This record gives sequence, structure tokens and C-alpha cells, in this order.
Amino acid sequence: MSIELPAINAIVARLANPEVNLAAYGGVVFPIALTIEAPVIMLLAASTALSRDWQSYQRLKRITLWMGGLLTVLHVVVALTPIYDFIVNVILGAPAEVLEPGRIGLLFISPWTFGIAYRRFQQGTMIRFGHARMVGEITVVRLITVSVVLTIGIIVKTIPGTVLAGLAQGLGVSSEAIYAGLRIRKVRSEIKQAPPAETPLTLKRFASFYIPLALTSSLWLLWQPLISAAISRMPNPLESLAVWSVVTGLLFVFRSPGVAFNEAVVALMESPCAYRVLRKFSWVSSLITFGLALGFALTPLSRLWFTYLASLKAQFVPVAVIAVVLGVPLTFISIYISFYQGTIVYKEKTGPVAEAVVIFLLSMVVVLIVGVASEAFPGVFVASAAYTIAHLGQGLWLMVRSRKQRLALKDCPSGVLQV
Repeated sequence: MSIELPAINAIVARLANPEVNLAAYGGVVFPIALTIEAPVIMLLAASTALSRDWQSYQRLKRITLWMGGLLTVLHVVVALTPIYDFIVNVILGAPAEVLEPGRIGLLFISPWTFGIAYRRFQQGTMIRFGHARMVGEITVVRLITVSVVLTIGIIVKTIPGTVLAGLAQGLGVSSEAIYAGLRIRKVRSEIKQAPPAETPLTLKRFASFYIPLALTSSLWLLWQPLISAAISRMPNPLESLAVWSVVTGLLFVFRSPGVAFNEAVVALMESPCAYRVLRKFSWVSSLITFGLALGFALTPLSRLWFTYLASLKAQFVPVAVIAVVLGVPLTFISIYISFYQGTIVYKEKTGPVAEAVVIFLLSMVVVLIVGVASEAFPGVFVASAAYTIAHLGQGLWLMVRSRKQRLALKDCPSGVLQV
């Protein structure tokens, strides 16, 4: 799924007004859409942890439908009312050129939140009942849909970049949500046959479990509008926003192994001696991913990527390369963040996860304020450095706050095979 945004950016860069459309989508549309979507992000982790029987599954499904529906209404209201103008002009301070392209892009991506909510809920249940392969199938359906839309767009060449991007992602998440609903039918018999959970899932229990996670995702996704607002207040905002849109997509590719690891930890930690296996996997995979990312960033591969695949103008390529180098440490940190966070969520102690996101945002804000005040560096450099430092602060806090859970899990019974 991480290749979706780079693919979209690559096509938008080949259409009319690439700088304006890249800046509008990466600096306005996507940050707003992600912020509205934030409360449903953790439904994957919640479903993985809590969908243990049929009653729990049904209750979570009702909650998911209500959350997704209400947030989708909010999304449309924002796009069609002066709220959008206030967000873009006052809060983000974005260049005037991106205002209307961003609005139309936001409208076309309006199915985003509901599709993400329903898909993540179903995927969590699939993971809980040992059908993780279905998660990959669902992603393939999404990528095929996005690819078809982008192919039509590059052939026609008359669809504005933000419209094409919003349409591709809106239809992509809708298709995967529909497919997830179809594939979960294969698992229903297993869910119905599962023994009732020792502690029934009540609304109170769900709220105490999920509210800290929802606040966490809502706070965490504020980094997108924060960075857009900061870049818009630094020199050459339109160019920096355009480059940042491309850099963000590439950094997400580097981070994707860590993003996927959180739910794996939650689902697998209950297995015998799982803690030691997962800890070793974290170390090995972090080193491998970091090495691959560093090799990519410091060799001609990065220039080839930005020149020919991302289709950036020649003067922007060196800037994009430096920004990616500043973000390379994310590849190591991301996996450990998921390891520590997954350990905490497995124990249903979600408060420290929210605390870590506060540390994340505070660290980022400090770096961004320095960048805006000094005006000494291009905005995209400050954004990449802030993003990396914020993840480092989050990871260190989770390491400290998960210590009690990790100590309780590290014991392994004698006679059990250890890896």
C-alpha cells in the first residue's frame, strides 16, 4: 500500500500545473483528509485485540459504521463550507494558488474515511483469526483500482491533478472496503464458533480501551497539517510543498514495515515465548530496513527515482535527495515504535501510547518553530528533520513506558523452543 502515494505523485507530476497540484494534494487535501480520518485509524488494532467472538465482532461492527458515517459527513461539510477556507487560509496559511484545486480534490476523496474505517475493522478480525493473507489480497484490490484510475488519467491528460488523485484514492479505499466485506464471510463461521470472551465487550470497556487510541491517532496525524502550515510560512512555500508531497510518499515506503508490525505484535504476543522472537525480529528487520533505505538515499538510485519516476524538475531533485537522507533514521525507529506500542496495546494499557504521541508532537513543534523563526533552511529540510526527531522522541518514550509490560512478557517457560 505504501507505493500508492508515490505512484499518484508521479502521475500528477506529469499533468498540467504539477507544482500547484502536488502542493495542493500533499499540502492541503491529504493532511485534511487524514486529520478527519484519524479517529478510525486504530480500529485495526482494536479489532485485532477485541474481536474475539461473535458478540464482540458485531458490537465493533456497529461502532465502526457509526464512526465512519459521521466522520464522512464531517468531511463533506468541511469541503463545501467556509470551514475549508478558514483551515487553508488561516490555519495552514497555504499559497492562494492551491485553494480551489485543494477543495475539489477534498471532495473527490470524500469516501476515504468510511472506506478506511470499515476495511481496517474487517482486517483486524482477519488477523485475529489467523487470516492475515486476506489483508494482502485486499490491498491488491485497492492498488489495482488506483492503477486503473491513474492509467486513465495519464492517457486522457485532461483531468486536473488533484481531481485524479482524490478520485484514485477515494475509489481505491471504496473497492477494498467492499472486498473486505466479501472476504470476511469466509471467516464468519470461525467467529461464531469462537468461545465467548472471558470479559464481554461492553461499550464502557471499548471506550476505555479505544478513546486513548483514538486520541493518539488524532494527535499523531496532526503532524501533516502542522508541517504544511510551517512550510507555508517559510521561503518558497509552493515549491517546498510540492517536493514535500513527493518526499512524504517515499518516506512512507521506507516506514511501511514498521507500520505493519504493530498489529503483528498485538496478534502474536500471546504465543509462547513470542516476546523474545518479536524482539529479535525488531532488531534484525530494523537493521535491514535502515541499510536498504540508507543505500537508496546515498546512491544514484535516489536521483533516478526523483528524476524519472517522480518526474520532479531538475532544480528540485537535489533538495528532495537531502530531505530523504534526513528522514532515513525513520526506517530504524519505526519498527521499534510498533514493537513497544504493540506490547502496550496487547496488555490493554493504551494510555502510554497517547503520551508518546504528545511527545511526538511537542518535539516536532519545537523544530518547526525554530525553522519558521530562523528562515535559515528550505521548508522541506525542516519538515524532514522535524519528522525524524519527533519519531525519535516517540520511540524513546514508548521504550520507557513499555518497560513494565516487557518485563512481564520476557519470561519463557523451560522446554519451549526459543528463537
